[in-house]
Amino acid sequence: MRQGILALAVAGSVTLAGCGGGGDGVERATGDSGEKRDSAPMPAPALPNGGTGAATPGGQGDDERREFAPDHLSTFALDVDTASYGFARRTLAEGRLPDPSTVRPEEFVNSFRQDYPRPDGDGFSVSVDGARTDGDGWSLLRVGLATRGEPAETERPPAALTFVIDVSGSMAEPGRLDLVKRSLGLMTDRLRPDDSVALVTFSDTAETVLPMTRLGDGGGSGEGATDDGENAGGRTRVHRAVAALEPTQSTNLEAGIATGYDTAVRGRKEGATNRVVLLSDALANTGETSADGILDRISDARREHGITLFGVGVGSDYGDALMERLADRGDGHTTYVSNEAEAREVFCEQLPAHIELRARDAKAQVAFDPETVEQFRLIGYDNRAVADDDFRDDSVDGGEIGPGHTVTALYAVRTKPGADGRLATASVRWLDPDSREPREESGRIGTADLDGSLGEADADLQVTAVAAYFADALRSAAPPGGHVDRDLPEPHPATPTLAELSERAHALPTRTKQVRELTSSIDRAARLTAG
Repeated sequence: MRQGILALAVAGSVTLAGCGGGGDGVERATGDSGEKRDSAPMPAPALPNGGTGAATPGGQGDDERREFAPDHLSTFALDVDTASYGFARRTLAEGRLPDPSTVRPEEFVNSFRQDYPRPDGDGFSVSVDGARTDGDGWSLLRVGLATRGEPAETERPPAALTFVIDVSGSMAEPGRLDLVKRSLGLMTDRLRPDDSVALVTFSDTAETVLPMTRLGDGGGSGEGATDDGENAGGRTRVHRAVAALEPTQSTNLEAGIATGYDTAVRGRKEGATNRVVLLSDALANTGETSADGILDRISDARREHGITLFGVGVGSDYGDALMERLADRGDGHTTYVSNEAEAREVFCEQLPAHIELRARDAKAQVAFDPETVEQFRLIGYDNRAVADDDFRDDSVDGGEIGPGHTVTALYAVRTKPGADGRLATASVRWLDPDSREPREESGRIGTADLDGSLGEADADLQVTAVAAYFADALRSAAPPGGHVDRDLPEPHPATPTLAELSERAHALPTRTKQVRELTSSIDRAARLTAG
């Protein structure tokens, strides 16, 4: 099922001055002064191929691909990936348009943190709001989910992290293995003494270069000791192993993942958060190269031991689809780093702070009232759809969500003429990370809550809309003299051009660092497509 712009968002970027800096490091998408500014109303979202998408309960709309759910239910697994947006920004900075197949609108939106209320315990708070986009009955509906922030450093459980590091020949390019090494060195000093680290490398074969080593270990012949006769401490052994990494031959990602999970299982710590972290350009060319085939090798480790996979992508040439699929099937998420500041953010802030889980197998379901809603569509999350009947089937995989995350599901909604009353009920279901007991939380919204225009809406919602429109524009963009991939949805005639979107981005009522970067990327894309 193809879906166009706008999307499901999640935990966004964290800015930092350095690994030892103070403060929470979070830059929120809020205005500098809190004042609202006038801007032109944004148009209705794209409808592929000109379809009306009209939906009636129990029937199928005019669009044979069911762009609009016929039963007024929308169900999906939560996700916190942001790699698509980071890779698009890197590609645009190099003077190229990203491949449309790598543009996932939900990951663009995921990159901007929202200021939703937080729950007191594990699980989620639910917020629902929206705004009108034009005079044709269309609105954007935002379902906001948030988890409680990260615990104090002394409260979180220890971590057992197995880093699976790509040392193939392609990682010799500047900004790949060199960036990974610097980042791992910084992170090693940031983790606690009761955390443990193992290192696995892979090229044409895979090797465990450092077994699970407790960072506070004083050395000697105990766990993680080296054979060089020195009584080096745990941190020192990790630093030495990282410093010795050098690029070699081809990319057998299958061997790396299999050895990494085997190392993680052998070094698994009871009461700790056990995780595999893959660092690669994901350009697999040896052994099994499909995500499903690779993960079939380690399915028991994932299910029996609950070891999740965090993928960190690097490089100007990047196997985006493979990395995303690996993370989805590995009950984890992906991000992308292109420079040292972004790498520090991921390894020094995000990873240590988000070691603990707030929810397992989290799924969301939004029920639209057929009495008031004529058409609707979840924008993005093409490969995260869940059957409506599986919402309360706790054996069906959802998403693993950590502390301080936000998730935004953005819908295009068209209400019936004169509609008044309840519009939708949004529910989220998850398993308690410790007891595995299922829990739910819900929120509701009425038609009256969509009376305001998007140009006057909350600053976060405006930024979310621009990011999502940007993703849709990139999916249909072509350089001068090029062509558009017709397998992707056609944009609606009212969708802003990149030049128009640039004007909207410059007029946003907030100018945080993230918003400035978004605006700069839109400007670059507009120049690349100008005839």
